[in-house]
Amino acid sequence: MFTNILDFKIFKEDMKSLMDYVNTFDKVNIVSGNPEILFNGLDDPILTNFFKHKNSVIIPDGVGTVIASKLIGDPVKEKIAGIDLVKEVLIKANKEKKSIYLLGAKEEIINKCVENIKLEFPDLKIAGFHNGFFDINNCNDIVEEISNSNPWAIFVAMGSPRQEIFIEKVMDKTNTHIFMGVGGVFDIFAGELKRAPKWMITLGLEWLYRVAKEPVRIKRLVAIPKFLLLVLKHRKK
Repeated sequence: MFTNILDFKIFKEDMKSLMDYVNTFDKVNIVSGNPEILFNGLDDPILTNFFKHKNSVIIPDGVGTVIASKLIGDPVKEKIAGIDLVKEVLIKANKEKKSIYLLGAKEEIINKCVENIKLEFPDLKIAGFHNGFFDINNCNDIVEEISNSNPWAIFVAMGSPRQEIFIEKVMDKTNTHIFMGVGGVFDIFAGELKRAPKWMITLGLEWLYRVAKEPVRIKRLVAIPKFLLLVLKHRKK
């Protein structure tokens, strides 16, 4: 069910198997395991322990992680993009009339994101939402609001490692079932950004499309070759 990349257990099955597996937990933290986030996990002891926690599941979100699994001879079945998993969770929440909480992005983005989610998934409940501009070390009011609203799932879009640090902070303070850091997903739901054409996604070129739309992402691509070199260095002979 897992492939071991740099001592991180990466879920290796397909989306349906992942949803089934997530449902076996009372409480689960889903980590979007792209090279950048996994690097953060290697460098930060708190994140390392959190990613390896029994209630954490790391998904292969990124072509770099998919390639790494092939390099070690234990390939994942498919890339599982964070936004695709978010949609699966929303579909389930809508079908079962469950509640979600959204945290992150700019005020206008989160407002539009909530509006569009309500239109597409009218039977789920928005337990609450808040922008991502606050002091993460002084946010007891937000943690208390989330705890009191008791959402079934919470999506945190504040970039890594900030979103993971917040999830670690709030996870033991609420009975929420699914916790997930989602990076720039709210921008897509808000219509601020578009996903790559399907053919680019199929060919594993979504990263190229995103760089073309957001040139600032070029700096982040450096993590991919560094990550792959580290995988090659540590793979078993």
